[in-house]
Amino acid sequence: MQTRIKISAIVAVVLALSMLLASCAPATQAPTAAPTEAPTQAPTQAPTQAPTQAPTQAPTQAPTQAPTQAPTQAPAKPAPEAIEIGASIPLTGKYGSLGVQVKAGYELAVQDINAAGGVYVKEFDKKIPIRLTIYDDESDPTKAVSKLESLNTEQKVVAYLGGAASDMHAATVPIAEKNKVPYCGVSFALWKIHQQGYKYLFSPFPKSPTQAEDTFKILNAAIPEGQRPLKVAIFQETTDWGIELGGLWKENAAKYGYEVVDYETYAPRSENFSDMILRAKAAGAEALLAVPNQPDGIAMVKQMSEIGWTPKFMLLIRAPENPAWGEALGKLGDFVTIFPGWHYKMKWPGVADLVKKHQEAYGRPPDVLVGPAYACVQVVADAIQRAGTLDRDAIRDAMAATDLKDSMIGPIKFREDGTGIVLNPMVQWQNGQIEVVWPPEHKSADLAYPATPFDKR
Repeated sequence: MQTRIKISAIVAVVLALSMLLASCAPATQAPTAAPTEAPTQAPTQAPTQAPTQAPTQAPTQAPTQAPTQAPTQAPAKPAPEAIEIGASIPLTGKYGSLGVQVKAGYELAVQDINAAGGVYVKEFDKKIPIRLTIYDDESDPTKAVSKLESLNTEQKVVAYLGGAASDMHAATVPIAEKNKVPYCGVSFALWKIHQQGYKYLFSPFPKSPTQAEDTFKILNAAIPEGQRPLKVAIFQETTDWGIELGGLWKENAAKYGYEVVDYETYAPRSENFSDMILRAKAAGAEALLAVPNQPDGIAMVKQMSEIGWTPKFMLLIRAPENPAWGEALGKLGDFVTIFPGWHYKMKWPGVADLVKKHQEAYGRPPDVLVGPAYACVQVVADAIQRAGTLDRDAIRDAMAATDLKDSMIGPIKFREDGTGIVLNPMVQWQNGQIEVVWPPEHKSADLAYPATPFDKR
């Protein structure tokens, strides 16, 4: 009896435990599913999508579009209708024959640049034409100074173009320096101007040290030893340039094997040079070196002819530089050489086109100063384009870094003092025409030497 009761109790306990275990089964599945799905999906999707898309799209699109559109659509300021450039030139007075050549070169260069749309200025993202204002200073340095001041205050020029003759430039360059306006000038060889520490002066034109040394270098290269005019007379004009170049000729003569046997001085417009000529003749001078203005040069040659002294070689810089020389002297003006800085028979790119345009405008080929003047405008235009602005100081800095390869006068660079590193050709009057006689790669004729005596021409 007791045994049955115990067995029944045990069965009851087993059944109770089975029911308890069955009721606990859902509690075992729930914890397994929930922790597996929730932590896996949430961290994987949210960090992967949000950080990847937001930083990638925003920085990539915004910086790329904004800088590209803003400068193109809205320039910093409106472009001017013209680039203002000005010059004071002696179109009348004692230097008028030089000034008209310089004026022609400036104007033809500006015409060519404007025909192509002008000068590209990055600041305005467009080409802007040049407006050139020219005043006649009547060969008066005081008037030239006044004209440059007017160009600065009235036209507000971004660059000056120089006039003609050393003493005129000596008066005007300080004004450019004072006003901080870049100044490009030709038709002057006075080196002294460049020794004043000026920062705004640039001149693509041969200077006295080059001219003095080249005189004897060319003679030695072009004339065989034993035939050279070793005895030299120097007629020194009592001007800054005359004194400077006369001294440099004297200094270089011995260095190259020449002897200065007569050194004369005279004031401009002296008219009578007979005493000087007689002393040079008596000293046995075979070469004459001088820098006369045109009236003085013409008077010298006429009086030399009358006295009967014909140097084998003559270098008269400045006086013979235009057609008036040949018109006044005829055959007496032949055999004279010059350092003009350029000639239309030289073989530089663009020269043939310039000759054609000058012929159409003036009825003759360009005079010797037209090319250097044209090149001056090329220098200014090139500097403005490289500067990318019309700021005067930026243009000055760009001019200092000039490295033109194919200007009207050939390659152009500048030394620290503003003197040009340029070719210094020699030309000579032959049969009423000017011919290039040096350097060999540009010559249109050989050097005519020795000069035929005046009475046999």
